[in-house]
Amino acid sequence: MLPNAPVFPPVSSTLASKVDTLFFFTLGVSVLFSVLIVATIAAFIVRYRRRRADETGQEIRGNTLILELAWSIVPLGLVMISFFWGASIFFESARPPADAWSFHVYGKQWMWKVEHPEGKREINEFHVPVNQAVKLTMTSEDVIHNFSVPAFRLKMDVLPGRYTTAWFKATKTGTYHIFCDQYCGVDHSKMVGKIHVMEPQDYKRWLVSGASAGGAVASGEELFVAKACNTCHRPDSSARAPVLDGLFGKQVALVGGRTVTVDESYVRESILSPASK
Repeated sequence: MLPNAPVFPPVSSTLASKVDTLFFFTLGVSVLFSVLIVATIAAFIVRYRRRRADETGQEIRGNTLILELAWSIVPLGLVMISFFWGASIFFESARPPADAWSFHVYGKQWMWKVEHPEGKREINEFHVPVNQAVKLTMTSEDVIHNFSVPAFRLKMDVLPGRYTTAWFKATKTGTYHIFCDQYCGVDHSKMVGKIHVMEPQDYKRWLVSGASAGGAVASGEELFVAKACNTCHRPDSSARAPVLDGLFGKQVALVGGRTVTVDESYVRESILSPASK
């Protein structure tokens, strides 16, 4: 096994070992019965092969009820074990603990945006403390994506127009890969990120040192200036684009004669699709 190309990713969450145990159980049962079936077929080919041109096959005689019950009940039992075992892991993965910290994740071609409970935001980076349950509330801003962290055995669709949830509890510090496991366009392979699992005290220091003064409002102002939005959207008569100063919460007239209230949804729609209204 190559050091940089492991067959299995590291086991770094509370659910990862449970998923792997079920996987290896299913794999072991499949390999065992595959070997038994192939060996039985090979033995029957040798034992019951035709030795003379006029030889006919032997008839099965007597009561075969026990044999038929065995080859029906044993596989059924193994399937039911796998089903209930898998169902228990699924239900556990679908129910975040009550003490889980709530994060928001937004998928967009071709990046992952993460919002911390305190309001701090990251792009393609995700810092979390070790041994702390983390709940993810996810949605997409364009097409279907899939948030995947192999080291946590975590995989969940991220859909436009609706929210999906997932959770994990990292058990080891380190840096782990985030992938999009749903083809989402030409740069799908570049939609990657990293989760940094830190000691709780290190996470607190990182959170304080990286916090933006003023929170989301100050961050929005920085972005507005950085993207040169203020060049056209100036609050004076020389503006080359609609004046935004004091606009939020008011009624504005649209081209077709309708009016709409400038709220969060309208602002978001106007940024992503300016010609939609």
